Amino acid sequence: MRVKVSHNLEDLGLLISELKKQTDECGAIAVYIGVVKGRRGNEKVLRLEYKAHEELASESMRKIIEEAKAKYGIIDAIIQHRLGSLKVGEDIMYVLVASRHRVEAFKALSEIVDRVKNEVPLSKKEVTESGDQD
Repeated sequence: MRVKVSHNLEDLGLLISELKKQTDECGAIAVYIGVVKGRRGNEKVLRLEYKAHEELASESMRKIIEEAKAKYGIIDAIIQHRLGSLKVGEDIMYVLVASRHRVEAFKALSEIVDRVKNEVPLSKKEVTESGDQD
């Protein structure tokens, strides 16, 4: 299990390799890449700005992974989330889930992403052409 809350994400290929090396039981790795969208409804998005208490956010992410492991029987997971000012098209978050079969990987991935967005103490400010939106 690995989590990271910082201004940069690690190389996705290396993260995938890290999960594969953990066991020969791994039959699937599901990956989510969150990307900054260029529109919010009819408004043009200029950038997103993320802030967090890194220690609390990391603790929350570890708890989410532990609970997903218990619920779905996944082998392991990695969550990484960026901080700072992000431009349209940039990667915001990686979630990787390793499991024996694809079904539990997809279920766990979906739940982990939803929980990160709803439970992890991160603040997001969306800056559009008409101003800031929290």
